[in-house]
Amino acid sequence: MNYRKKKQDDSATTVRMVCAIVFILFSWCWLFFFQYDLLIMAQHVLSHGLTHYNRLIGAIVITVVLLLLQNAVFKVTRLSKSFYALTFFPSMLALGMLTNIIPDPDGGITHEFPGWMGLVVLIAWGAVSYVVNKLQELDDAPNPNLFSRTMWMNLLIMVFMMMSVAGIGNTNAVFHYRMRAERSLLDGDIEGALAAGNKSLECDENLVMLRMHALARQGTLGEKLFEYKVCGSSKTILPTDSSSVLMLYPKDSIYKFIGAVPAYNMEPMHYLKLVQRRDSVQRKVVTDYLLSGYLIDKEIDTFAREVKKHYALNDSLPKHYREALVLYDHLRSKPVAVYRNAVMDEDYDNFRELRNKYPQKMEQKGKMAEQYFGTYWYYYWYE
Repeated sequence: MNYRKKKQDDSATTVRMVCAIVFILFSWCWLFFFQYDLLIMAQHVLSHGLTHYNRLIGAIVITVVLLLLQNAVFKVTRLSKSFYALTFFPSMLALGMLTNIIPDPDGGITHEFPGWMGLVVLIAWGAVSYVVNKLQELDDAPNPNLFSRTMWMNLLIMVFMMMSVAGIGNTNAVFHYRMRAERSLLDGDIEGALAAGNKSLECDENLVMLRMHALARQGTLGEKLFEYKVCGSSKTILPTDSSSVLMLYPKDSIYKFIGAVPAYNMEPMHYLKLVQRRDSVQRKVVTDYLLSGYLIDKEIDTFAREVKKHYALNDSLPKHYREALVLYDHLRSKPVAVYRNAVMDEDYDNFRELRNKYPQKMEQKGKMAEQYFGTYWYYYWYE
């Protein structure tokens, strides 16, 4: 065998192996670690709940199928040397489009990246492949080591394609938190639902609704709600008006837990008041939902009137109720509900002193978040 020919064959084999390893690792991590909640949701919706996506098997099967597609593309295009990585483009495009899923208003799924655009991109790739297939005849880089120009060209192409997959696929963090929370609730894993995005300051109304349901099941709604980022209003704390979309976790599970199915579309607070009038076994749950709704809307006067009807105003109150009453007592000269706690009063005085120390609003908010995020006081003044 010609020595130069042998070196070129070795170089081609090395490039192919490295590109294949990079693709397998990326595809596996993308499917198994980052997009599995989305794929679980997609199969659940498409099969109407009849089949379930298996995280391990799904990642293996999809990766193998995409590798077979790449191998077929290679046999057709015969791209090699510095442009071999381009044979992975159709597989990368398919991987991105497979995870380019968003919910639609009707509870189904749709794609932000339409099929016609994928076809246009594929045609453009075909044109580029035809050109570089002619140019590769001039490519003379027989060095088979890992640091050759050929290797780095292919790795750069692979990196660009991986970035493209991330750009096409659904990488919305809040959406992934929601899917993880719904899946955890479906599995009965309350802690898992609360852990979804618990360290993030990003949220939406649906995620808040799911967290409130998990906390209500845990019996800690009045104790821990504002330890998480809260957005929206009381109009979105339950899916009773059809504005909230649940993809995995059934709405009926929420209604069953509370104790009644709404007869028609209505605002959550109205629904909760109707349920409260009945002899419900979940009276405390309904009460905590209502009180939390008042706090989310910053209606502390209504909260103060209602909380004393259901709780003794002492240190046994849930933490956020105590914080809200301390705030209320400081804001109103003639409070209708009075709660006194020397330690918490002093803590609120420190809260006010720290606010006054930083007159600039943005700086003030940052400093307050460092020490008081997770309290109702911070939510009331800064959210």
